[in-house]
Amino acid sequence: MNHDDDDIARRIHSLSAELNQHAHAYYTLDAPAIPDAEYDRLFRQLQDLEAQYPAFRQPDSPTLRVGGAVLKGFAAVVHTVPMLSLSNAFSPPDEQGGFDHAEMWAFDARVRELLGGTAVLYLAEPKFDGLAISLLYRDGLLVQAATRGDGSSGEDVTANVRTIANIPLRLAGVRLPELLEVRGEVLMFKSDFVRLNRKQAGSGQKAFANPRNAAAGSLRQLDARITAKRRLHFFAYGIAQLEGMTPPASHGAELDLLAALGFSIPPADMMCRHADMAAVLAFYQEMSKLRPELPFEIDGMVVKVDSLAQQQTLGFVSRAPRWAIAHKFPAEEALTVVEAIDVQVGRTGAVTPVARLRPVFVGGVTVTNATLHNEGEAQRKDVRVGDTVVVRRAGDVIPEVVAVVLEQRPMHTGATVENGDLFADIDTLVPQYPPFRLPEACPVCGSGIEREDGGAVARCSGGMLCQAQRAQALIHFASRKAMDIDGLGQRQIELLVAQNRVRHFADVYRLSLADLQAMKRQADAENNDEAVDDTAANHGQPVKWAQNILAAIEASRQPPLARFLFALGIRHVGERTAKQLALAFGDLATVRRAPEPLLACLPDIGAIVAQSIAHFFRQPEQAQQVDELLAAGVVPQPQNPGLDLAALLSPPRWLARLPGLRLSETRAQALWALAGENEAALLTDAALPPEWQQWREQPHHHTLLMEILAFVAELHPVATLQAASVSVPTAVAGKTFVLTGTLPDWSRDEAQQRIEAAGGKVSGSVSKKTDYVVAGEAAGSKLAKAQTLGISVLNQVQLQQLLEQS
Repeated sequence: MNHDDDDIARRIHSLSAELNQHAHAYYTLDAPAIPDAEYDRLFRQLQDLEAQYPAFRQPDSPTLRVGGAVLKGFAAVVHTVPMLSLSNAFSPPDEQGGFDHAEMWAFDARVRELLGGTAVLYLAEPKFDGLAISLLYRDGLLVQAATRGDGSSGEDVTANVRTIANIPLRLAGVRLPELLEVRGEVLMFKSDFVRLNRKQAGSGQKAFANPRNAAAGSLRQLDARITAKRRLHFFAYGIAQLEGMTPPASHGAELDLLAALGFSIPPADMMCRHADMAAVLAFYQEMSKLRPELPFEIDGMVVKVDSLAQQQTLGFVSRAPRWAIAHKFPAEEALTVVEAIDVQVGRTGAVTPVARLRPVFVGGVTVTNATLHNEGEAQRKDVRVGDTVVVRRAGDVIPEVVAVVLEQRPMHTGATVENGDLFADIDTLVPQYPPFRLPEACPVCGSGIEREDGGAVARCSGGMLCQAQRAQALIHFASRKAMDIDGLGQRQIELLVAQNRVRHFADVYRLSLADLQAMKRQADAENNDEAVDDTAANHGQPVKWAQNILAAIEASRQPPLARFLFALGIRHVGERTAKQLALAFGDLATVRRAPEPLLACLPDIGAIVAQSIAHFFRQPEQAQQVDELLAAGVVPQPQNPGLDLAALLSPPRWLARLPGLRLSETRAQALWALAGENEAALLTDAALPPEWQQWREQPHHHTLLMEILAFVAELHPVATLQAASVSVPTAVAGKTFVLTGTLPDWSRDEAQQRIEAAGGKVSGSVSKKTDYVVAGEAAGSKLAKAQTLGISVLNQVQLQQLLEQS
């Protein structure tokens, strides 16, 4: 580098630093130091220099904020520290015009009880109505930004986040952490939202419903240059990871550190720190009144225990911390008119009445529909066509009808029949419309509508014969966490179902290129779109979308057993239950034959879920669906055993879960002892209690008992083997791993999955509790820390060898 190059590099570095300082003063501190025209002049000067000398551009150059090349898609990012959600508390208005804070007082009592009466200091801060984001900094530089996603993994939106003016590309300060992960919220100010919608309308584009949707849509643009024009803002509210710096002792100190490092934090006048919950609640009420005047949307206040040590003591429950709660504001309400009541049929067959409303603006969005939940709820509230109703966005999300304004109900004179009574007096005013009743047949397929015993939800009995359920079931079937058929989305499935090209799950695997092309041509014709030459001969481009779908269908033919079970859409069977079934029985054939009482013995599977699973596989039409999938070449992959079936399916446990007997496990244990712990005696011993003998003499009970004994006998060798495999530690089971750097053949996500499948766990930071650090190319400070602590360091080959021992 010659002297001229030295001068240019110094000038680029100086301009970058100066412009970043001015941007921080303008966007974060709200205290601009120079006029906008001067900033623009310096910015253009830097752009020109970087265009001539790109090698000298700084990694935190402000020109990165204008966006770059258009992305093909967002890469997945696994969160080292999960982005958990918060439990909600609501304070509905009371009769005196105040708020009922019972849920918050209950939160306060739980916290104090768990801390053993130790003094507690709370910090309340605004709950921003935006999009949660994680920002990762290494040695002071922003290296990655990710959306929350499902809490475990999100999308890499680094290029877009760099365009947000008040997010530092390089941390401020002299002493910087080696690693910092910041959590916060991306949002759009109300004024910018209004400006954006005016621009959308001016260009003939669809307006955004509210600032949150606008922010989310802007952040997920594949072209970062579009994001750069949308004026997004970021508020930091927490630290997920911190290395190379003494951690703060409190949440308040955490926010102070973030502010010192250059982040915007919640405004001081929107935060309250107090030891008395009453004072926190008073502040909540004050903020509720100020909410309409704020420059951005908030939907409540987040109340946290301030001490980080106390937060650690309190820990977590399920997927939410015990030390924090989202204190939501009362939902906004409005009056409108019910123009019709329709019936919708969902994926599981649930039949739900929906009120079609005269459009009304509630809680920041225009509402045209509101759920009535079920027939009983609609009748309890007595919602009728023509009624004026109070509409609320429950939790600021789901519109619902709260109540009917009876004084404004449409009435007329004359005889009418209502609830079986005839009003014969023609001069009597009676309601113009009758009470709501669900139809007896499904409005989509004509099948009967049924209810479970004592259940409020009515369901169409048509299953996959019902077109409404078919589309939703197939959307679920193809989704990422199920069969993961990329490209076969809602629009394509709805077209395939509407055109009667797919009636069963297996039909997906019979689709051809011609089918998909015909689907598109018919849809274009129905929409009066200009016909497009969609042949492979046309340079191969127009059919690329269809070829991609077929390739994804082909790639999905060997799903893990748990994902296959989840994909079937069995009522009450989510991802967790599907994994339990796979861990317990290992293969599809065994799951299909498992008797209901044995299913109810598995962890997290109670009587209702067990009944749903057993009923699903015993329905001829559902069994046919599964058989057709197998015949079409779908092969669910067996699961390695992970549960001790010998203990879980012991006779006293399943005896206590037999239908119609109501045995406690203690009484079931006594019955098993009376039978001499002999299964044959359960069938024949006349000396067993009369209650048992009467039960087993019932033909359907006898058949069930025979099924259980046969299933357990067939499963016994497997159960014994599983018990042994569960009890004997492997080389990886129970060990803690930390991944750093880039592995030659595996992504971090893949390496983590392999470790977890072998019983190990993956942590994001190195400590004395770490067993192994797996280091790849460009390993950072974690490798150095591991060497300092004397922790074993593995490369990919050594990790693979360790996994093979398991």
